[in-house]
Formats: sequence, structure tokens, C-alpha cells
Amino acid sequence: MPDSTSRRLQKSFLKYQHVFVLVAPVLFVTSVYLAAPVPADVGRGYWLEFWWLLPVFMLGATIVNTVGISGSALFVPFLIFLFPLAAEPLSPQTIVKVGLISEAFGLSSSAVAFVQYGLVDRRLALSLVAGAVPFVVAGALLSFVIPEVLFHSLLGVALLAASYLLFRADLGHDDGHDDATDANENAVAADGGRLPDDPGKLGPAGVRTDADGTVTRVDRGGDDYSYTRGGYLRRFANYSVGGTFQGLAGFGVGELGIISMLRTDVPVRVAIGTNHIVVALTAILASLVHVFGGGLVGGHSLSLATTPWNMVVFTVPATVVGGQIAPYVSNALETDTIKNFVGVLFAVISVALFLMAAGGVF
Repeated sequence: MPDSTSRRLQKSFLKYQHVFVLVAPVLFVTSVYLAAPVPADVGRGYWLEFWWLLPVFMLGATIVNTVGISGSALFVPFLIFLFPLAAEPLSPQTIVKVGLISEAFGLSSSAVAFVQYGLVDRRLALSLVAGAVPFVVAGALLSFVIPEVLFHSLLGVALLAASYLLFRADLGHDDGHDDATDANENAVAADGGRLPDDPGKLGPAGVRTDADGTVTRVDRGGDDYSYTRGGYLRRFANYSVGGTFQGLAGFGVGELGIISMLRTDVPVRVAIGTNHIVVALTAILASLVHVFGGGLVGGHSLSLATTPWNMVVFTVPATVVGGQIAPYVSNALETDTIKNFVGVLFAVISVALFLMAAGGVF
């Protein structure tokens, strides 16, 4: 396909990405309703049983995508503590699977929105995903064989670490410089125009990489960012640990990933946008292993038939919509406010998980 045709297709897709992204959950729900392996005697009541998960997961997806962390960091604790108050408790493996499937759709939705805004460094994202893959697979396989008490303990450790790292992270939005001083310059900036331009870019941002490795990026709003892609080894250490927890518990790579990019001087908004690609791809991988991988390690075999489809038909559309809302919330609100709220919530949940593991309260 000629390069010009490819670029036109990319621009068309990103221009109408809201339509494509919102059609995806409709196709997913339709295919689940028509073809998912469910008990033969189910009726309309089965499919509408968990309608109330729609607003809950939409709110959770908006929160986590605004900060750029894994959706399961909120979904999994919700399914452990609050879901049983209105329904039957779920097994740890099923909880993680529902969280990962929902997260994969939500983060993919939000990632496309950030790409469209010009805040994703795809080269950096793909290198991080490649480094995290073996650890994600290992963590997902490990989840089939560890005891439930150990699962809750490790989940508590991951949330406590995520809480600490979130409080330490500076997620302010003051790292972009608006060089467009009038309407004409702003329009040029948003389209790449006379500013740095990469013929293979995704989205409307202008991108240039100098001979010394310095990357200059311009987003749709005309803000420019300068950084390097150095520090791969430092980021690899964080993504290896985060990837293991991503496979095991459904989150971890996003929380540690944000910190590692900030510590290697990647601008905040680029780090958040790029992290969406990393978390979305690793969540998809972990979801596949959780669905099909139990037999590989002699653990529980979670086939498609064991998936609670009447839950995911509501959680998937909810997270997709929340993912589309997140970039706008990120621009409208102080990210530090949301970050601190999530950090406190993680700390409280981690304490509850430790008590659950010890059998002291729950």
C-alpha cells in the first residue's frame, strides 16, 4: 500500500476514532449474546442481571485512564469486596479475568484517544511491551497455582506499592510549552505542518528525533515536548516486576510504568499516553493466558464457558466509554487531585486485603 494511502487511512481512522471505538463494544456484546457458550436454559434475566455494573465500571475506567494506570487496580478490589454484597463471591481467577477483559477494552479505547491527541510515543511503547511480555505470561500462569491467601497478600503488596509510587509521582501538566501564539500557528502545530514531522507517525502530532536521540513532539493543542528515549534498563527493571503482577493480579505494569518513565525524564503527558498502549497490550495478553492457559501449568482450566458473560457485556462497554472520556477529564481537572484520591484508596484496600489474608476480619 502506498505510503500516502496508508497515511490517509490512519488520519481517517483517528478522525473518526470515536465511531470505530464505540462500535467495537457493540460488536463484542452482539457476538457474546449470539455465540458465547452459556447454559442452555438462560433467558433475558441472565443477560440483565448485572446491569448495575455499567455505571460502576464507567466511573472506574474514567478515573484510572485519567491517571494512566491499570483498570484492574480498581476493578479487582471492587469485585473482591463490594460485588459479593449484591451477588455471589467470585473465585480469584475469575475476578482477575473479568478485570483484565474489561481493562483491555477500556485501555484500548483510551489509548486510541491519546494517540489521536498526539501524546503516544509508539517506539517507546513497543519496546516496553516487548520487555514485559515474558513476565506477564509468567505471572498469569502463576495465578492458576498459588493459594487464595497468597493471592490476596500479593495483591495487597502490589496496591500498597502502587499507592506509595502514586504519592511520589508528580503528574502535573506543566511540562508542555505552547509555542503557537496565534490561530494560524496553532492550526499548523496541530497538523504537524512546519513543525517537526515524522512521515510514519500515528496521529496529528509532529515528531522529530535528532541525531543525538532528542525527541521533539507537538500535540494537537500546539504544546511541544522534548525528551530522550534513554534509560531502557531502568525502565526494564520496573516493567519486569510490573509485568509479573499484571499477569498475576491484572495490574502493576501501569503503576510501575508511569514511575519508570517519569524517572527517565519522559514528559508527564507523553508518559501517561504511552503507558496506555503498554497496559492495553499487556492486559490483552494476560487476558488470553487467563482464559486458555490453566492447563499448561496443571492449574484450573478456565475455558470460555466459565467466563461470566452476563457481567462482561456490561463492563466492556462501560470501560470503553470511560476510556474515551478520560483524556478530556485529564485536561479539565488537576491530575494530582485524582492521583491522591486513588493513592489513598489503594492504601485502604491493601490493608483490607492483608486482613482478609490473615483471616482477621473478612
